[in-house]
Amino acid sequence: MSLKWIDSLEIAIALDEAHPEADPQTVRFTELRDWVMALEEFEDDPAHCGERILEAIQMAWIEERD
Repeated sequence: MSLKWIDSLEIAIALDEAHPEADPQTVRFTELRDWVMALEEFEDDPAHCGERILEAIQMAWIEERD
């Protein structure tokens, strides 16, 4: 399964597995974007990413941790 920018929950789960030591509330968007693009399953155009998408991923990650 490949991940796209719109798959915020699936990306959040993958990030939580890849970076269990990270606090999603303190991750900078630039770092978050790099981490998403580094996920093995991620296959989308980096140009399609914006602040709203990163916010959605961050919020899903925070909720996943709770």
